[in-house]
Amino acid sequence: MIHKYKLNGFNIVVDVNSGGIHIVDDVTYDLLDLIELPLAKELSEEIKSNLLAKYTAEEISDAYSEILQLNDDDVLFSSDDYQQFADMMVSAPIKAMCLHVAHDCNLRCKYCFASTGDFGVGRKLLDEETGKKAIDFLLEHSEGRHNIELDFFGGEPLMNMPVVKAVVNYARSKEKEHNKNFRFTITTNGVLLDDENIEFINKEMSNVVLSIDGRREVNDNMRPAINGKGSYDIIMPKFKDLVEKRNQDQYYVRGTFTKHNLDFAKDVISLNKEGFDQISVEPVVADENAPYAITEADLPRVFEEYEILAKHIIDTKENGTGFNFFHFMLDLEQGPCAIKRLRGCGCGNEYVAVTPDGDIYPCHQFVGMDDWKMGSVYDATFNLNMKNEFANSNVYSKEECSKCWAKFYCSGGCNANNLQYAGGILTPHKLSCDLEKKRLECAIMIKAALA
Repeated sequence: MIHKYKLNGFNIVVDVNSGGIHIVDDVTYDLLDLIELPLAKELSEEIKSNLLAKYTAEEISDAYSEILQLNDDDVLFSSDDYQQFADMMVSAPIKAMCLHVAHDCNLRCKYCFASTGDFGVGRKLLDEETGKKAIDFLLEHSEGRHNIELDFFGGEPLMNMPVVKAVVNYARSKEKEHNKNFRFTITTNGVLLDDENIEFINKEMSNVVLSIDGRREVNDNMRPAINGKGSYDIIMPKFKDLVEKRNQDQYYVRGTFTKHNLDFAKDVISLNKEGFDQISVEPVVADENAPYAITEADLPRVFEEYEILAKHIIDTKENGTGFNFFHFMLDLEQGPCAIKRLRGCGCGNEYVAVTPDGDIYPCHQFVGMDDWKMGSVYDATFNLNMKNEFANSNVYSKEECSKCWAKFYCSGGCNANNLQYAGGILTPHKLSCDLEKKRLECAIMIKAALA
């Protein structure tokens, strides 16, 4: 399987199974549309005649010789070596937890998937006892893993900072006994950041996610405070302070773009101009009837904006002032392991979420869906059948994914989005797929331009 496209002056061919990326000339690009598999040793006269109006016989012959060589090297029309691993997909020890320390928030973001912080089940804070039981659960179910990740999440976790600190201290006290190494992350809207919180976060958190949508007017439209006023001027100085004290290391600012700011490249550039060099601005995923939802009709405009952003990033990289845009970060040499390529984030299998009540869900986006509750840290229940269901969710168990050129990059997409907007975890959400494929095309093109 191959995928070919033109972008920014490049003719790009992706060999899906090998991961090979080829920048080809026009004759090779056109010839790939005409040849059939298995490749013949000699090109047919019929195919040659179809191209002679544009290219010489020698050009056509040379292009076909190159195609044959790439095929012999197994980097073009290569065989699928991944499907064998799909049959080996098994339940694995948990390696990461999203701990909901606050089902409450001091902002009222209009697009919030968590119903402005309470996940539709009422405002509540995690207590210290439940936090410790969550750590105990993670220690037990991580089994032989040494490195464990825990993300403090909400709502807004800084509304419950004493419990965050208590959980960190408790987890650290267990590391040596259980031969574990905890890596903590926190996601915050920044309203409650102060010197004390920044000091603790920068000491204990291996990564920090800072939520802001970009330009002041964009952010304040979608991320107001409880009183309806904007949050930009409150949080921007605090984010700058935290990042400066963190030496611009192990963080990213994360925003959401909606129908109201389809020119989102300006928001990415605005955040970079404010001094941030690790940036993620992601499309909202919402019911198509929501006033801010991105719909299929918006895709041409969104695609155009991704191309604008890609070209801007190339310019900044070439002049030495580059920054990282999360969705364009792509490792074409090493990349993720085979298992991660097949099933992605590990939702419901290697990764779970725990609520303030101690309930266990496959991930933070499943919280509040009673049918997907996996158990509780209080009664030691844990639905292994559901865990196995997620373990076997991969690009081959998802029929549409198995036929897609991007499958080994997106790994089947987000299970929660698939469920909520396409009807099941094995049914890809088409809009998200289209957006992901465009981002991948841009990311590959950036690699080509900077090579």
